[in-house]
Amino acid sequence: MKAAIFDPGMSSAPRYLRIEDVPCPEVSAGYVLLRVLACGVCRTDLHIVEGDLQAILPRLIPGHQIVGEVIKGASANLPLGTRVGVSWMGGADGDCFYCRHGMENLCDQPVFTGYSVNGGYAEYVLVREDFTHPLPDGLDAMHVAPLLCAGIIGFRSLRVAGVKPGERIGLFGFGSSARLSMPVLQSWGCEVYVVTRGENHRATAHTLGATWVGDEDARVPVPLDRAVTFAPSGKVVVDALSSLRKGGVVAINAIHLDQIPSFDYDKLLWGERQIRSVANMTRADARDFLELAQKLNIQPRVSVFPLDRANEALLAVRNESEDGSAVIAP
Repeated sequence: MKAAIFDPGMSSAPRYLRIEDVPCPEVSAGYVLLRVLACGVCRTDLHIVEGDLQAILPRLIPGHQIVGEVIKGASANLPLGTRVGVSWMGGADGDCFYCRHGMENLCDQPVFTGYSVNGGYAEYVLVREDFTHPLPDGLDAMHVAPLLCAGIIGFRSLRVAGVKPGERIGLFGFGSSARLSMPVLQSWGCEVYVVTRGENHRATAHTLGATWVGDEDARVPVPLDRAVTFAPSGKVVVDALSSLRKGGVVAINAIHLDQIPSFDYDKLLWGERQIRSVANMTRADARDFLELAQKLNIQPRVSVFPLDRANEALLAVRNESEDGSAVIAP
């Protein structure tokens, strides 16, 4: 099969990946082989190929927003031809304290698709059957792909922040995950305040119905009940915290974050304000979000790249140059 290979010792921008012919994975018990129909490009993929996340494998096929069709290893639950999604959480041990207490996203021995095991920047991918997600009808593969991480992790971020219907919510950064949070927040009757760099992102936020939109140096005009930060910047966390009412919560949606600047405790954190990190997602998050996405008919804007242009797709995410989510179609 053809695959986009990341070699930590030989890769750098703008040529992160090499397109190669590699053996197709062999099916084993508990796994299914998927023909990849689409694979969304996530900022986490960029963190991997740029070395922000330490390499685990000597050679890796990235990609963890996978829409695929079962072609081998079928079972009664997953017949041949079944269309499924695969996300960042590609497995958990099921035995640790966290798995036994409904927190498999914090598992001590996790499997991360496209990081600790090969992912979907390829024609085929081998995945654990019990970590596949049935997909809703009505959305084609290209538009489902960004829902499988950006959408799910954005939804989990709202849960971690404790968002309640009718509240004032701040979104700091407005990439794919924040955009996919908008229809959920609107369905809950929330006012949404967006702070983001980039004129295109601000225009998109206006188009999607944000209550207020400002640039990265703007101050939100009202106290927020909750905020979610989507940029991998510690400064943004402090900006979000400074926008909260007493008792408010900031949820940090980032797998990698630079240094958080020092700040005055009594001015920004005192008053039972909280900072929480968002780590991965659970299968329950995936199920609940995909059901909601079908109900709300969430259809993200996408820019589609063939597999041999995977490097261009990563650069589009890096440069925020596309009006929509980047998706690779093998």
